Amino acid sequence: MAGDAGELVAALRAGDEAAFARIVQDWSRPMLTLARGFVSTQASAEEVVQETWLAVLKGIDRFEGRSSLRTWVFRILVNTAKSRGVKEHRTLPWSSIAGDEAGPGLDPALFQSAGEPYPGHWRAAPSAWPEEVAVEGSVLAGEVRRELASVLETLPDRQRIVLTLRDVLGHSSEEVCELLGISQANQRVLLHRARTAARAGIAAYVEGS
Repeated sequence: MAGDAGELVAALRAGDEAAFARIVQDWSRPMLTLARGFVSTQASAEEVVQETWLAVLKGIDRFEGRSSLRTWVFRILVNTAKSRGVKEHRTLPWSSIAGDEAGPGLDPALFQSAGEPYPGHWRAAPSAWPEEVAVEGSVLAGEVRRELASVLETLPDRQRIVLTLRDVLGHSSEEVCELLGISQANQRVLLHRARTAARAGIAAYVEGS
């Protein structure tokens, strides 16, 4: 555990209220967005976030630094949200994309064919957001950021969750697969569909402005 991250963990373990307040302020909004994909109401998502922060306070001494602090916190959040979603009889079939009917279809040409080195694999990973349209990019006008947030709300839950983790929070594909318990193939398809739909929504907004 290096540098600032190690200092932050030490501060949290020492009961530094200012350090805790800082990460609560910085991380709670994306945590709420992520939790909302697993549970049935906004109020339930808010409770998941609160439960997560309580679990962080109680468990910070057990944090071993095998992942980043943020990844550890979001793992607690996802597990808490999944458990609540099950209690609310709201589950997401993460092991398959078959039920994900919304979103554009995928062109078979995007995948390698039987005669190529990796049949069925993507020819290229879905491209990242250009800097000028990043969700939290400072160059975006406020109204465009708000429009993008609205577009994200229209995505199917699984797509929105994956897009939030990858492009809003900056988690790697490996971290997303670990957090959600899905394969790399499913993660790529969900991310591709989410990015395609979100970009289409922003393009329509810009053209109509």
